[in-house]
Amino acid sequence: MRQKKKFKKKKARAKETKIENQKGVFVWNTKLDWCLVEKKRKNKRIRKLILESMKWEVIEDVAMIGGLVGVQFVYAGNSLLLSYLMSLGLSPFTIVIFSTFATFLILSPVAVYFERSKWPRELTLKLMIQLALISFGGVTLFQSLFLKGIKLTSPAMATAMPNLAPGLIFIIACTVRLERINFNCLYSKVKIVGTLLCVLGALTMSIMHSVTAPPSKEAQYMATPPPNVIFDKSKIIGCLYLLAAVFVLSSNVVLQAFTLGDFPAPISLCAITSLIGVFITGAVQLFQDHKFEIGLPFVSVGDMIGYSVLGGAVSGACVSFNGWAMKKRGPVLVSMFNPISTLCSVILSVVTLGDTVSLGSLAGMFLMFTGLYFVLWAKGKEGYGNGFESEFDAEKPLLS
Repeated sequence: MRQKKKFKKKKARAKETKIENQKGVFVWNTKLDWCLVEKKRKNKRIRKLILESMKWEVIEDVAMIGGLVGVQFVYAGNSLLLSYLMSLGLSPFTIVIFSTFATFLILSPVAVYFERSKWPRELTLKLMIQLALISFGGVTLFQSLFLKGIKLTSPAMATAMPNLAPGLIFIIACTVRLERINFNCLYSKVKIVGTLLCVLGALTMSIMHSVTAPPSKEAQYMATPPPNVIFDKSKIIGCLYLLAAVFVLSSNVVLQAFTLGDFPAPISLCAITSLIGVFITGAVQLFQDHKFEIGLPFVSVGDMIGYSVLGGAVSGACVSFNGWAMKKRGPVLVSMFNPISTLCSVILSVVTLGDTVSLGSLAGMFLMFTGLYFVLWAKGKEGYGNGFESEFDAEKPLLS
């Protein structure tokens, strides 16, 4: 009898504990932390919030990838237009000043309306130095070197050379400890292999496309080209200009990643650096040429203003979108989409010039997109594993 009573008491206690456990349900979510829900209705609401947040994250990722691809299409078309304008005698400094000032005029109202609450309360000396360096590197130095490189080489070479930026950015980010590398981690190895494949594929596609390009009319009538055509000094200097521009761009992208931590407003950052860059570019032109030379021999003022407004709006939108994507996923991911501009230039040359695409070019495309897939996969695996890390933590992996 005593054993039966003890058995009944144990059953009663078990029922009590079950009832107590049903009163409160713990739900884990990286954004909502630990929540104690007293009723089942609240539990369902939490699940709906979790599903909605996951949907928005998926939509954000899709929009980010599509936008970064679209930016590269715009850059490829812009390089062709810049080459045409400089062939008319327009100075590179003039293009930089007009387009950058138009970018400032267009983005300033947008920045004030949407990002005024994100501005820092105090303008520290560190932030001022960062803004000045970004303006000088991203506006004056990079654009001037890039435009001079386009003028001395070709738009195809200009779009192919920035494909070295992902490797340079990855190396610079690792040097300043902004990117973590763990050789024992599978995701770090995949990122390294993906970066190398992406750069190798883009370079292969560029070289094979240049080989299959039709020769010019002058080359067809020349039996043996002279030595000065094979070793053209202007093209060598133009390639050096492009290499220097890519190195400046890579360093500038890493610096922007640091600056967005103290100034989390990409549109405002683009507007401010554009205005500062206008004055720096004007000062550099005055120091170099000892005069302000606009250089509009075959371009009217109205056409120049129209191009400046269009180029400023497009450039401002692209730079702002890149800044937003950089704030969300880091500079290495943004730079991984640069090889797509080479693909765009190949497509434009096929459509407009009637060029053919060889098997080598297709192989380069395959390598490039394989590398992109590897990096995006590693980014996704690393990114969703860190739930409580700050969005602007300097020690956070750039691909997360």
